[in-house]
Amino acid sequence: MSDLLITGASLLGGESTDVLVRDGVIAAVGAEATAGESTQRIDADGLALLPGLVDLHTHLREPGREDAETVRTGSAAAAAGGFTAVLAMANTSPVTDTAEAAERVLDLGVAAGHCDVQPIGSVTKGLDGAELAELGLMHRSRARVRVFSDDGRCVHDARVMRRALEYVRAFDGVVSQHAQDPALAGPAACCHEGELSGRLGLTGWPAVAESSIIARDAELALHTGSRVHVAHVSTAEGVEAVRWAKRRGARITAEVTPHHLVLTTDLLRGYDPVYKVNPPLRPAEDVEALREALADGTIDAVATDHAPHARHDKEHAFPDAAFGMLGLETAFAVVHDVMVTSGRIDLATLAERMSHAPARIAGLADHGRAIEVGAPANLVLVDTSERVTVDPATSHSLSRNTPFAGHTLTGRVRTTILRGRVTAADGEVNL
Repeated sequence: MSDLLITGASLLGGESTDVLVRDGVIAAVGAEATAGESTQRIDADGLALLPGLVDLHTHLREPGREDAETVRTGSAAAAAGGFTAVLAMANTSPVTDTAEAAERVLDLGVAAGHCDVQPIGSVTKGLDGAELAELGLMHRSRARVRVFSDDGRCVHDARVMRRALEYVRAFDGVVSQHAQDPALAGPAACCHEGELSGRLGLTGWPAVAESSIIARDAELALHTGSRVHVAHVSTAEGVEAVRWAKRRGARITAEVTPHHLVLTTDLLRGYDPVYKVNPPLRPAEDVEALREALADGTIDAVATDHAPHARHDKEHAFPDAAFGMLGLETAFAVVHDVMVTSGRIDLATLAERMSHAPARIAGLADHGRAIEVGAPANLVLVDTSERVTVDPATSHSLSRNTPFAGHTLTGRVRTTILRGRVTAADGEVNL
């Protein structure tokens, strides 16, 4: 591997400097970063250099639904979006509930080579909520699984959730909860419960179905001394439950999706299934609460919940369409636009929420590191002023269900670097 010299990059949006990468590691920063005859160069004048983005919540669909996405295509979309690591959810077919299944996902990611793909193990066998999966074996496998989730379904049985938290405490694992009490918001729930859901005739998904599970799991985390992570917080009530839990000292972290930071439930008036997502889009006051919580650190991380679907699963009447949206290739621009361009946070805080914190929560020691000598060269160069109009036809995903088609956003990923190797540049992914 030849040396790589990045010149004139603005570190986290601050001072411009040069960075030399050698053997996949940052070898020099500043005046000591000099090039040899065979050094590959990237002119980064006008670009900001951040640690590579990390996604805690990605659906790659393989095995079982390769018509919607594969590990190769999904990780290519991740590289194009500035991600150097993604965590692949367990709700595949078969479910990632054994060591062998986890290792298979890991190996597919290594073979693709676009970014590090870390499998998430299911909490329960078959996602059925009854019997714990092979948590210890998955952790001890080559995949070294540390995050477990039945995402798509809530671990609704408090006894099962307690046992899972007790089990993962031994290796400082974390249970990522899909906070949706099925007794309050069942599988048919698809619209924020309120005046609009009644007028549209869509089954309501009330905020209390989220906040009540967060509160319960916080109590269980306090009782067990273990870590719980709340996936895709979507309501002001959910935010307050997380804030309350942190004040009490619970080992709790939380994420928000880019789409919940921007889109509101009003978009459902046209019954367009591209806007059908779980948890559902919420009113403007919830969106504002999520933005405030991300800015003040109540919500620790942004996670895409990238959920690709084949056309035949999305093109149905709204109640019958599949839940989910694409997210990997638009995440940086959406978050930059709504949080940085608006002045709510700076670029360094964006890096904290989209790189440092997700890597720390997931236990990915080689990602989300400070840009300093000795750190693995997992990096992304971004143009914070370039305006980009989202075109689904250019996506590297196999699916096209993006809610941002035609939207013009400020901020573009220019180059993604994984251990010193350029994996994507200007939207093109290196195979």
